[in-house]
Amino acid sequence: MTRKEAWIALNLIPQVGPVRVQRLLARMGSPERILTARTAELLEAEGIGRTQADLITGWESQVDLAGELRKIQERGLTILTQDDELYPPLLKTIHDPPLVLYVWGEVTPKDHHAIGVVGSRHATPYGLNATKKMSFQIAYSGCTVISGLARGIDTAAHEAALAAKGRTIAVIGAGIGKLYPPENMALAERIAQNGAVISEYAVDRVADRQTFPYRNRVVAGWSSGLLVTEAPLKSGSLITAQQAVDEGRTVYAVPGPIDKPTSAGCNRLIQQGAKLVMNGDDLLDDLMALFPTAPCAPKLETPRPAVALSLDEEILYKAIDREERHIDDLISRCGLTAATVNVTLMRLEMKRLIRALPGRRYLRLV
Repeated sequence: MTRKEAWIALNLIPQVGPVRVQRLLARMGSPERILTARTAELLEAEGIGRTQADLITGWESQVDLAGELRKIQERGLTILTQDDELYPPLLKTIHDPPLVLYVWGEVTPKDHHAIGVVGSRHATPYGLNATKKMSFQIAYSGCTVISGLARGIDTAAHEAALAAKGRTIAVIGAGIGKLYPPENMALAERIAQNGAVISEYAVDRVADRQTFPYRNRVVAGWSSGLLVTEAPLKSGSLITAQQAVDEGRTVYAVPGPIDKPTSAGCNRLIQQGAKLVMNGDDLLDDLMALFPTAPCAPKLETPRPAVALSLDEEILYKAIDREERHIDDLISRCGLTAATVNVTLMRLEMKRLIRALPGRRYLRLV
C-alpha cells in the first residue's frame, strides 16, 4: 500500500474523521502506521475509543479500497493529501482539515490565493447582480473564486468567474460521482476545465444534511477572506461566516435594504463586525495588505477605454445604444442565445462599456 492509498483508506473509515486521525498521526507518524497499529496502541490516543479502534484495526472489512481506487481512476480524478504541495496551505491550518481532496480538474498554486463567495440558495435579482459583479472582478484580478456549486448565489459566483476567464473552485457536499444539484452538471464540467470541482467524500457518497455544513468549513478554510453577498438570518452562509471567523479569516458582507429579510443576515454580519463592501475593489484593496507580493493582478480601478472585443461582445455591443433597452429586445436584435447574451452583458458591463439598469434594461456608456 502506498502512503496516498493509506490516506484514502483512513478517509473511508466511518466514525473516525480528521480530528481523530490528526491525533493518531501525532503519535504514530504516518497513515500506514495507523492502519497497522494494534488496538492497544490506538486506544492510547486521545479521543479514540473502543469503537474507533475496532473500526481501524478491522478497516479491510469496512472499506473497499480497491473499488474506490478503481472509481478514482475511471473518472480521471486526482487525489490531494496533506503531504502534497498543492494541498491548500490555509486549509491545512484549520481545526479539522480534510484528509483527502478528490479533484476533478486541476488545482494550481494560483488557487492558494482565493476568496470564498457564499450566499442564499433563494437569491433575489439584487443578490445575484451583486454576486456576479464582485465575483467577476475578483476572478478578473487574478484571485480564485471558491464557492459551493449550490443553487442561487454559489452558481452566480462560479458563472461570473468563468465569464471573467478566471479560475474558480467548487467544493461540493457529496461525492463527485453523486454531484448535487444535478442540474449544475454542465456548470461543473466548465469549472473542471477552468479550475476544479472538489470533494472530501468517497466518489459515490450521496449528499445529506451533515455533508453540506461540513463542506462549508472547506470553503471558509481554503479562502483568505469570505464574502457573503446575500443571506437571510437563518442561512447556512452565516454558519460558514462563523467558521471563517473561527479560523481567523476576514468576513465581508454586502449590505441590503433594511426591510428585506433576504438581506437581514448580511446586515447582521456587518453589525457584528464584518467589513461592508459595495464592490470588488473594496474587498481587494483590503486583502492587498495580506498579499504584500501582490498575487492578484491590478484591479478594474477606473473606467476602461475601448478595448478589443470578442465576436459575441462586438455583436451585442452594436445592438445596444444610448436608449434603454430590455434584455429581451437585445436578444431579438442580436440573434445570440439568451445564455450567451447574459454572459456577454456581464463582460461588457465589467469593461465599463454599458450600464445595467433596473428591470433588466441596459444602455451604452461609450
